[in-house]
Amino acid sequence: MAQQSRPQVIAIEEHFWDPELVKHVKGGDVIRAPDLEKRLYDLGEIRIKEMDEAGVDIQVLSHGAPGGQKLPDDIAVELARGVNDRLHAAIKLHPTRFAGFAMVPTNDPRKGADELERCITKLGFKGAMLHGLANGVFLDDKRFWPIYERAEALDVPVYFHPSFPQQAVIDAYYKEYVESVPTILSAGWGFTVETATTALRLVLSGLFQHCPKLKVILGHLGEGIPFLMARMDEALSRQAKVDFRATFSSHFSVTTSGFFSNPALLCCVQELGIDRILFSVDWPFVKNTVATEWVKTVPLCHEDQVKLLSGNAKRLLKM
Repeated sequence: MAQQSRPQVIAIEEHFWDPELVKHVKGGDVIRAPDLEKRLYDLGEIRIKEMDEAGVDIQVLSHGAPGGQKLPDDIAVELARGVNDRLHAAIKLHPTRFAGFAMVPTNDPRKGADELERCITKLGFKGAMLHGLANGVFLDDKRFWPIYERAEALDVPVYFHPSFPQQAVIDAYYKEYVESVPTILSAGWGFTVETATTALRLVLSGLFQHCPKLKVILGHLGEGIPFLMARMDEALSRQAKVDFRATFSSHFSVTTSGFFSNPALLCCVQELGIDRILFSVDWPFVKNTVATEWVKTVPLCHEDQVKLLSGNAKRLLKM
């Protein structure tokens, strides 16, 4: 192993904030801390320095939550277009270090699909990222299917990323603990439940029968679904018209964002296969070094480490 060259490292869930968009986001929808904000707004020196220190070669950049899913109708398309243009300009300054996922406004799905196509064909982006619910509506709703139809036609993946639960959910499930343990709403539990529910609904909706070549991505090692796959499949197969396990396993890839556990990784390998697992950090919410140091411990052969660290990303994102 010591004689083998270091694999290229591509991290595909790495976030930034656009100052113009953040002006329009409610305070409770974003995590604010001065040091974190400094890194989110940086698209150059700080980001690249920390990539170099950890051995991350390329970041695929995506706007942090809530992205284009909680914007007012009258400004959503124009604002998302501006975010994508500014991201494209930043990538052009460092084309060997950065790539991008498009922000897709969901208020008008057909215009959102057009913006996705512009980002892929004109700006060279690698796919799209959607965050949480779209102004309170789950993303499996058929009104959003034009976006997925376009992604399928363009042969690019859609990354489904968490956002904070709806206020009604917070009140019903978490309100007793929000003040003392606020991360219960985010990585502690709320993010996982919201995003896994979206993935479940996407499968049950019939979307993948309608778009049989659509490719999607979940972060955080699949938001718990690989661990629960056998039980979910057994229960859902009694009544659902779709085969949950087969559908999930043939359309979804998962990433390591913020989840660096060898037992969890091996569960995903056993359920999905190494070809459907991609490296990511979740920077700047997680330090690059946490992820790259963990990779040194994973019980995978060199060939599979290469797939995890960059090979699968190169294939899925055409990099």
